[in-house]
Amino acid sequence: MRRLALTIALIAAPVAADTTLPPAHFANTQLADPAKEAQARALMEELRCLVCQGQAIADSNADMAGQMRALVRERIAKGEQPAAIRNWLIERYGDYVTYDPPLSGVTAPLWIAPLALLLIGLLIARVSFRRRAR
Repeated sequence: MRRLALTIALIAAPVAADTTLPPAHFANTQLADPAKEAQARALMEELRCLVCQGQAIADSNADMAGQMRALVRERIAKGEQPAAIRNWLIERYGDYVTYDPPLSGVTAPLWIAPLALLLIGLLIARVSFRRRAR
């Protein structure tokens, strides 16, 4: 009986996680000014949905992404610069919220690892070609 109750609880958990609140006003509504909407859209493409993790907030259907879209549009409509909004979101949620994290002690391995792996691959290829030439 416990196992059945646990199984039902695990299946029903995602349904219970959805909010019953209506979406924020600008979550799915574009700004009237096309230039400001273009700024907002460009910024939303740079920001990662914290729930979906693999999608930008522009593409995500998660409630939190909708709230973040609304926040971006509201601040752009008030005249705030996209860079300031991005920096505020990074301060609030950390570097993970952006697809282009700034170089810091924490993110340095993300920037250095691809270069290091490329160099290692080139060294292995060089050694391999030299052995074949002999």
